[in-house]
Amino acid sequence: MISSILSSKEVEKAASFFESARNIVIVTHMSPDGDAMGSSLGMKHYLQSTLNFKLSTLNLKVIVPNAFPSFLAWMPGAEEDLVYESQSQEADALIEAADLIILTDFHEPKRIGSLGDKILATLNGTQNVLIVDHHLATTDVKVTFAKAKELVTFIESGSPSASELVYRLIYQLSTLNSQTTLNSQTTLNSKLSTLNLEAARCLYTGMMTDTGNFSFNSNYPEMYEIVGQLVAAGVNKDEIYNKVFNQYSADRMRLMGYCLYNKMRLFPEHHTALIYLSRKELYRFNFQSGDAEGLVNLPLQISDVYYSVFMREDKVNPSEINLANGSKIKVKISLRSQGDRPVNVLAHEVFGGGGHKNASGGEYYGPLSEAVQKFLDNYQSYFKPT
Repeated sequence: MISSILSSKEVEKAASFFESARNIVIVTHMSPDGDAMGSSLGMKHYLQSTLNFKLSTLNLKVIVPNAFPSFLAWMPGAEEDLVYESQSQEADALIEAADLIILTDFHEPKRIGSLGDKILATLNGTQNVLIVDHHLATTDVKVTFAKAKELVTFIESGSPSASELVYRLIYQLSTLNSQTTLNSQTTLNSKLSTLNLEAARCLYTGMMTDTGNFSFNSNYPEMYEIVGQLVAAGVNKDEIYNKVFNQYSADRMRLMGYCLYNKMRLFPEHHTALIYLSRKELYRFNFQSGDAEGLVNLPLQISDVYYSVFMREDKVNPSEINLANGSKIKVKISLRSQGDRPVNVLAHEVFGGGGHKNASGGEYYGPLSEAVQKFLDNYQSYFKPT
């Protein structure tokens, strides 16, 4: 039995959102990772399965701010996602027509750049908003989405992934005490079978990737009960691992060696490792989206390194212009840690980001050298020396 950690009242309200919706957009954060893709696509496939009686009149689309890594392109339905950076006109029309907007794996509009501006500008009291996120709440979402018709939030910072929260929502929807009427002929299916294989594969991918293949934020039995139910639904966990983690190029492997041999700095007194790469260095290794995945975890294999930070220089894309303060360069920052050593506080307070305790991220709009110096000026105040 999976515990009901989500408010029953809010779950019932979410069910009412699904009942009445005819135009749904699901949005996830910029630079989508496995959990962003897993939670958004998992939600999409669940809704398609549960609401299939009205698909002929239902518009249901996932919108991502920018392109996702190639190693996630296999995910069911990923090829149908709209990329706002290149398909903004079509996406804007869907947002303007939406009566339900679902946000997964984030809750701050700034995390989706100009797409967030579009959503906020569109809200006029006729759209319901549903948020499913596991990041620490840093803003008052009721204020941010005050112009929504109704707002339901499932923001649980203790959860290791948004995909797990989507699963829990589906589970609790399936176990409501009374069925919720969708129309005069159809009721919400109260059986877990509404979680079809496509949804299960997506949600498992999100859970797996956001825990480093269950190597952090994953030490509690109920997670594996959920994994067991996903496997029982038909998920081949070995196949998914291979699709996500064993599809890199030779250039990426060479980049990994370069990071460890040439670019890793160690700060023994605070058990910390730092790796940072310029765009010129990335270009040298024919960098592709997704090639940096997992590099931040490598120094944690050193026996006395408990904190790891990875920075890479990138260009500001069009959807981020309002955030960049005139800079054409940004630095993407990933932070990881082991045990009871949080990195999300530094991510939030120093780099305006966030995340969960052992895995967080942020961004700095400006030169790589400034981002590195900002970290060096601050890390000792946040990372334990023992």
